[in-house]
Amino acid sequence: HLAYAKSALLLAGPAPMRRAKHRRMSIVSGAGVKNIGRGPFMNDLPVYMIVNLHVTDADTYRIYEKGFFGLLKKYDGQFVTFDDDPVTFEGCAPRQGRMIIFQFPTEEKARNWFDDPEYQLLSESRRAGTKLEFLTMVRGLPPRQ
Repeated sequence: HLAYAKSALLLAGPAPMRRAKHRRMSIVSGAGVKNIGRGPFMNDLPVYMIVNLHVTDADTYRIYEKGFFGLLKKYDGQFVTFDDDPVTFEGCAPRQGRMIIFQFPTEEKARNWFDDPEYQLLSESRRAGTKLEFLTMVRGLPPRQ
């Protein structure tokens, strides 16, 4: 029976990936963000911002770029990288245009950066000079025990 079980596993292929059970769920309401998952935000964990956009007006976008780094620093953010020619190895929606990655030390700082009235005013130049596909926050994982 062991030989049959081994051959069945080989034929079946690898087990499907499962999501980690550490996810926190939140909802946005008129009163702000509320957790509906596993306790409070883990504010001591970094978050990563992933952006995909297409520059449509370089001069207008340059206004955004010049103000961006000061506001990133204001909230202890760090620029990681950008790439105008990303490579997709797999998937049904390969990214084109500019990919940008930056990080903040906590989710709270990322949300404060995004909600900052100065950033929102500056982001009007980004909106006018690009076609934004997404600006997504990805939460970091806690250290392994």
